[in-house]
Amino acid sequence: QVQLVESGGGLVQAGGSLRLSCAVSGRAFSRYPMGWFRQAPGKEREFVAAISWNGGRLYYADSVKGRFTISRDNAKNTVYLQMNSLEPEDTAVYYCAAGSSGSSDSSYYTSREYRYWGQGTQVTVSA
Repeated sequence: QVQLVESGGGLVQAGGSLRLSCAVSGRAFSRYPMGWFRQAPGKEREFVAAISWNGGRLYYADSVKGRFTISRDNAKNTVYLQMNSLEPEDTAVYYCAAGSSGSSDSSYYTSREYRYWGQGTQVTVSA
């Protein structure tokens, strides 16, 4: 059984920073591509960032490129999302996901490709 627990969300002013963490249980973590998605009220869940099992491939949504950085520490079974220059439009519940096959680029940024999901952490950016 794989469990994902996100943390690090909160309220921040525009221009500020937050660092999200996702702790993953299970020894297979180091083999999983990992992703971050977000869902704002009234909107569909959208891709934010993803990372391959060894960190060699990184993927970002255009809306966060240059501001967000995804990373992982396989020794700690944890994936991170460093978010800088936050904007009110970044307000959403952020979800960590694991278990994509990583067999193609689209498998990284397509939510249905991921088998395991965390419960989400709220990020609110005030203007």
